[in-house]
Amino acid sequence: MNPSKLIYISILLAIPALPQPSWEPRASADIAEALKKTGAPSVSVVIIQDGNVAFSKAFGKADLASNRSAEPSTRYAVGSISKQFTVAAILLLQEEGRLSLDDKVGKFFPDLTQANQVTIRQLLSHTAGYEDFAPQDYLIPEWTRPTTSAAILEKWAKKPLNFDPGTRWQYSNTGYVLAGSIVEKASGKPLVAFLREKILDPLGMASAGDCNDRSAADATAYTRFALGPPRPVGREAKGWYDGAGELCMAAPDLAKWDLAFLQHKILSPSSYQEFTREVPLQNGDATHYALGLSVRDFRGIPMLSHGGEVSGFLALDEMFPTRNGAVIILSNEDGISFIEPLGDQLAQLVFLASQPPESAADTARVHAVLEGLRRGKIEADQFTENARGYFTAEALQDIRTSLAALGPLKTVTRSNEALRGGMTYRGYRAEFTKKMVRLSVYITPDGKFEQFMVLESL
Repeated sequence: MNPSKLIYISILLAIPALPQPSWEPRASADIAEALKKTGAPSVSVVIIQDGNVAFSKAFGKADLASNRSAEPSTRYAVGSISKQFTVAAILLLQEEGRLSLDDKVGKFFPDLTQANQVTIRQLLSHTAGYEDFAPQDYLIPEWTRPTTSAAILEKWAKKPLNFDPGTRWQYSNTGYVLAGSIVEKASGKPLVAFLREKILDPLGMASAGDCNDRSAADATAYTRFALGPPRPVGREAKGWYDGAGELCMAAPDLAKWDLAFLQHKILSPSSYQEFTREVPLQNGDATHYALGLSVRDFRGIPMLSHGGEVSGFLALDEMFPTRNGAVIILSNEDGISFIEPLGDQLAQLVFLASQPPESAADTARVHAVLEGLRRGKIEADQFTENARGYFTAEALQDIRTSLAALGPLKTVTRSNEALRGGMTYRGYRAEFTKKMVRLSVYITPDGKFEQFMVLESL
């Protein structure tokens, strides 16, 4: 590693504690409320803002039976977030001249299907065509028996490809097991040992390592069935995930990786570009995927992200390069969908602070207007002349009839707010018993509704 990287890392590890951000109480309350609503055992959350760790807290129980609290130091399985580290290993080896992203798989494993047509880049972008050996979101019996990467490749990477290389996108853990095996062949070292030497130890990621090296202080794995309570669940046996999802770590250590990544201190500039550039299909269609990272935007902000799931754990890592920030959420229960919405909630709070928080009074007013529309009525003095003209007798009758079929109104939640035409625009989600609809609302400076439209939503 060159001296400039070592200097950066020493600075990174010595970052002082920062003052509590203004949004911290709201973030803590939102996280606690998410756990309360879902019944998930615990989460560990780190938020990076402006290149610094601004928030690092754990909530709930790492182990329910012993009532052991989760701590920031608690280790969780990060699942497919491990793929970022496999990509980094490949790129480091490319920098050393030991391989190229455009090398064919056959250079290292000539006996695999179409090995002389599939490139390493296609493995890392899920465009290779090797069938995924692990599409299930629950622990199947086969995964409870130890295996090896060689055995997985023998069984799954010698099947016919699901499609011609580069012509489609299909998520494949098989491709990443193969990529991890290529790292081992090219480096002459086990994947985790290579990662420890080149990335984990230099960044001070002391908790990070193979999930098979478990500690009593780690979070306990749980699952759930439908809306039932958390249930202890087994873990995958040794050898199943390797380059696809092998790593466990504490959230603050994953933040060290994100900080170094955001500040382009891990790899060369050209490697970073390769890492984050979307890989299109041969016909030019978008995949929204680079190498081990989804490439999307969050309400207009560029976002690099990846989730992770292995038995009993869910993980989310979202990086926002233009904000020099990130949101990390690790949880010890699968079978539940809540960390993505929570991640959106926290990203909105931290990175879109210019958008005012939802007003309970404004939402209650919208709720009341919608209830009135369910009865075919409006309070005329709340609407502008234009809006009163919109609500003709025919319009009110259609709104009343169609909303009546949806059952009682349960909740109204603001989804976004913006300025337009000298007015405030607000979008809302209205949840009825049988369906959700969207509301498109404009409010004039004097507080009247210029627009109140109910829109069907799929």
